[in-house]
Amino acid sequence: MTTTQKTDFLKYSHSIGLSTMAGRGFYYPVDTAFDEDGKVYTVSRSLDGDNRGLRVTIYNIDSEYYTTFGEYGEADGQFVWPTAIARDSKGNSYVACEYLNRIARFDASGAALPSWGEFGSGEGELDGPSGIAIDADDNLYVVDHQNHRVQKFTAEGQFLSAFGSEGSGDGQFNLPWGIAIDGAGCIYIADWRNDRIQKFSSDGEFIAAFGESGRGDGQFHRPASVAVDAEGNIYVADWGNERVQVLDSQGSFIQNIRGEATDSKWADDFLSINIEEAGARAKANLAPDIEFFNDDPHEESSHIEKYFWAPTSVKLDNDGRIVVTESNRHRVQIFVRA
Repeated sequence: MTTTQKTDFLKYSHSIGLSTMAGRGFYYPVDTAFDEDGKVYTVSRSLDGDNRGLRVTIYNIDSEYYTTFGEYGEADGQFVWPTAIARDSKGNSYVACEYLNRIARFDASGAALPSWGEFGSGEGELDGPSGIAIDADDNLYVVDHQNHRVQKFTAEGQFLSAFGSEGSGDGQFNLPWGIAIDGAGCIYIADWRNDRIQKFSSDGEFIAAFGESGRGDGQFHRPASVAVDAEGNIYVADWGNERVQVLDSQGSFIQNIRGEATDSKWADDFLSINIEEAGARAKANLAPDIEFFNDDPHEESSHIEKYFWAPTSVKLDNDGRIVVTESNRHRVQIFVRA
């Protein structure tokens, strides 16, 4: 698949990642968050049915590894199918679990706090929580995936309000997933099945919708995540198209990126002591010239290592870097403004 772009808006910086089930590395990561001290928090989902590898890995943008917290299970501080992570102004972390239909909570040290949430379709109940975002008052907005709505809670889980319903009209959703809040408090939702991004006021009033189904510029196929910078530019993890798209504040197309990953420092460290694997990798063709029999970008991404393969999340750190969590290759790719 080929794409065009108006300008080189973003440029690749580096990658961080290594496929591991414990410690330094990730195992099918799904989302990333940041703190004010420059630490990065990436939550790994593992494979459905495999309870190994679930955790939050803490590191920094220079690949320095710190520790992990969280694990598989149903007690406080545990999760089964994590979908998203967010952090509040006090340093607490929140992890959405779509299997348990609740939000796991951790304090600044990674110790478990009481979880909250229960299954259902009533006010304050959840059915497949996915994206989470935190506003300036430390309230949580939770994308309630199977209930086709967004709910607002206090940090302790008290229900405050909700907006959205099932459908394809303005302000309606069909299996929404990712969420972002901009500096003015406006809310952006990756409307997954409707192949669009919707923008709302802080009170949940519809403002605009961007995108349509397709593989062209400004079109989406199952967008999974959205982020917004201080200028209002919109970044979309176009999961089904294996790319990240950048739009301006009015929704006009700026750039597509497919991924440019290089070996991470963690991978280099691993290969330096695993000589046989390093030798096999050195001989491997990581960008084979294949004649594909369809134009599905998944086929290309699954064969060419530098490309995104299942980009589940796009986030901006405190310095404006774009961090793309890439589930199937157990890494994040980092981009900066050109």
